[in-house]
Amino acid sequence: MKKGFFVFMLLTSLNFFSQNKQVLYDFAGLPQTLLLNPGAETNYKLHIGMPFLSGFSAELKTTGFTVADIFAKDNKFINDKISTVLRNIETSDYLKIYSQIAIFNAGYRFDEKTYISIGFYEELDGIGYLPKDLITLANEGNTAYLNKSFRASQLLYKLDILGVIHAGITRKVNKKLTLGGRFKIYSSALNVQSTNNTGTFTTNLGNDNMYIHHLNDINVDFKTSGLIKNDEYINDPSAYLKNSFLGGNLGLGVDVGLTYHISPQLQFSGSLLDVGFVNHKKNIQNTLTQGDFTFEGVEFAYDATNLNYWEELDTAFKEQLSTIDHQESYISWRPAKINAAIKYRFGEKRSKYCYDDTYKDFYTDAIGAQLYSVFRPLRQQFALTGFYQKSFSHKLHAKLTYTIDDYSYYNVGVGISAQIGKINFYGILDNIAEMSDISSANNVSLQFGFNLLFN
Repeated sequence: MKKGFFVFMLLTSLNFFSQNKQVLYDFAGLPQTLLLNPGAETNYKLHIGMPFLSGFSAELKTTGFTVADIFAKDNKFINDKISTVLRNIETSDYLKIYSQIAIFNAGYRFDEKTYISIGFYEELDGIGYLPKDLITLANEGNTAYLNKSFRASQLLYKLDILGVIHAGITRKVNKKLTLGGRFKIYSSALNVQSTNNTGTFTTNLGNDNMYIHHLNDINVDFKTSGLIKNDEYINDPSAYLKNSFLGGNLGLGVDVGLTYHISPQLQFSGSLLDVGFVNHKKNIQNTLTQGDFTFEGVEFAYDATNLNYWEELDTAFKEQLSTIDHQESYISWRPAKINAAIKYRFGEKRSKYCYDDTYKDFYTDAIGAQLYSVFRPLRQQFALTGFYQKSFSHKLHAKLTYTIDDYSYYNVGVGISAQIGKINFYGILDNIAEMSDISSANNVSLQFGFNLLFN
């Protein structure tokens, strides 16, 4: 029973699914860094991302448990291990999934100080918090938890699948300051969410050892768009792909960023991303449950009229705790993100050829720190990264990061960027310390891409 319930909970959470790209941020002047900071500096006349290959990233993360906690070969009964996991999880634990695929990405230097970039990418972003009260109630029942209030507010998840058309401009104000902005059009193919729920379920022992169950101040709202059409689930994958390109529910967003040289060797950069929303109007199916209900049991007694007790109970339940299906439009906010970094360059001083037929000095080594934050339904999440970056030449670069976040205190990442002729390739792997045993890791992250760069 426990094993089946836990597997169901895990699969459900995964379906409801941090896009912290700390290695990629401000790395080797890659075009993809403009998506993390539209104010990042560039050093080429033109870039073209290879379709479907210019940028791919994927992450799967959990807190509170790992796969190895359940399936490790340690001669323990799996039911006991599942019970331990369910007992130890907290209401702040969650599962997250994120994936982004760049379909098209290109940029062009308009003049000496201005670089314009455009593109389109598909994104999947989801988070599901583990509702410990509801898990305990479903797994163990309420007999051992008399007078305890199980909270509906712990039911909290959000999943988005959408396409993003974007256009950005990067402007070099002077030798020290570069500013940038990016305008985005969101096209949501699917949104599933339930947030800001309230209410409790409590069981008391009444007279004659009869249990009294209370549902108090229930307000539970399930919202979906793009999932159901004409009372039937949309099960055609091509329909979701079509809706992700101006065919679904639309929204707007902006990114802003900057790079500022405090001195020739000391640099600050920062960005604010995805300040925006989606207005959901098409293929809406929402369910709202509100009210209070008290159930004290059913007294069965002989009655010549042969009353249908269960029908009476069902009628009373529906009257006092109403459930309404509706198609009202709603707005969902994108998870805004903040980046801030300080970098100090040192080492050998070299020169590289620039887009304006001049040579620019650069240092072969750099160290620094980056702070990342994303706004999530329950609370704001943070990650702090220290990094070391090495330029072996103006076409070969590497970066090593050490990140502390919700998932780990020893997340080591590595990235490499290489250019052969006009072709640039980069690859990034995160949490490499646990690659030997992925089942024991709380997060797995992979990024790579190909570009054509023209100086």
